[in-house]
Amino acid sequence: MGDRGKLIDIPDSYARRVLELHGQAGATWLAKLPGLLNTFAAQWALRFDSPFADLSYNYVVPATRDDGERAVLKLGFPEPDLAREAEALRLTKGQGTVRLLAARVDCGALLLERAWPGRALQYLCKPNDVAATSIAASVMQRLWRPLPPTHDFPSVRDWATDLKRAQAEKGGINPLPPRMLDLADGLLHDLICSMDEPVLLHGDLHHGNILSSEREPWLAIDPKGIAGEPAAETGAIIRNPMPELLSWPKLPRVLERRVHQLAEELALDRKRVHAWATVQAILAGVWMFEDHRQGWEPSFSIAEALASFRT
Repeated sequence: MGDRGKLIDIPDSYARRVLELHGQAGATWLAKLPGLLNTFAAQWALRFDSPFADLSYNYVVPATRDDGERAVLKLGFPEPDLAREAEALRLTKGQGTVRLLAARVDCGALLLERAWPGRALQYLCKPNDVAATSIAASVMQRLWRPLPPTHDFPSVRDWATDLKRAQAEKGGINPLPPRMLDLADGLLHDLICSMDEPVLLHGDLHHGNILSSEREPWLAIDPKGIAGEPAAETGAIIRNPMPELLSWPKLPRVLERRVHQLAEELALDRKRVHAWATVQAILAGVWMFEDHRQGWEPSFSIAEALASFRT
C-alpha cells in the first residue's frame, strides 16, 4: 500500500503536455500539484500507489481509502471538462460507469471508484472483436440517460463549428484534405437536421475507456458528457483502438461489420451509425491537428476506409 501524502513523481511527458495546453497557467498548476495530492490525501483519507502509466491530460493515481475501498484520484487543470465529467457520473449513478465518490471541481479533483481488475476492453479486440463490440454496446445501453431539463453539456450540434473552422483555414496553414472536411460537413448537417431526441452520451467511449470490473462486468470511465442521439455514441468504438486498428487486415470489412453489429444490437439505423462514425473519425483528426499540429493522418485513414463502403 502506498503512503498518505507521499510526493509522487510527475512524469516529464505529462508536465510537457500540461504546459503545451495551458502555458503559464499550466506551469502554476503543476507547481501546486504536490500540495493538492497532500490535501486530498488528508481530506479523503487516501493512501496512494504509483500513478497510472501513460498519463495524458490529467494526473490519475490509484489510491486506497482508510476503510480499504479502492479508489482513483483524478487531478486536472480546472476547466469545464472535469465539471461535466463529474455531472455525467452523478447522473449515471454507477450504472455502466464507475461511481463518483467525491469531487472538488474548483480544484480539478475527482475521487472515483476504481474498476477492478480494471483490464481495458482493448485486450479483447484482436482475438474476439465481435465479443468486444457487443460488450461496448451493452455498456452504452446501461449508461445512456435522459438529459436533465437544464444542463451544461455540449451538443453534437457544436461539432459543426469545429468543422467550419477547419474548412476556413487555407493557404498551407491547414493540411487537412478539403474533400474529407466537406464530406464530414455535409454528413453532419444532414444528421443534425434529422436527429432523434438527444440523450446524455459518454462522448468518448473507446476500448481504453471500458474496464473490467467486479461490481459490473464492464464499467466506463472518463465520460465527456455530450448531448446527442444514441447513434452518435458509436463512432469511438468503430474507429478504435488507434493506431493499431490501421494494421488489421481487411480493415473496411472490419469497420463494416462493426457498423452492422452495433446497429443491430442497439436497434439503430445502420446508415446513421455509418455516417456518425465517418464524421467523428474526421473530427478526431481535426481535433488532433488543432491540439498538436500533427498526428491527424490515422483518423483520416479510418474515415477513408469508412467512406469506401456503403451501408
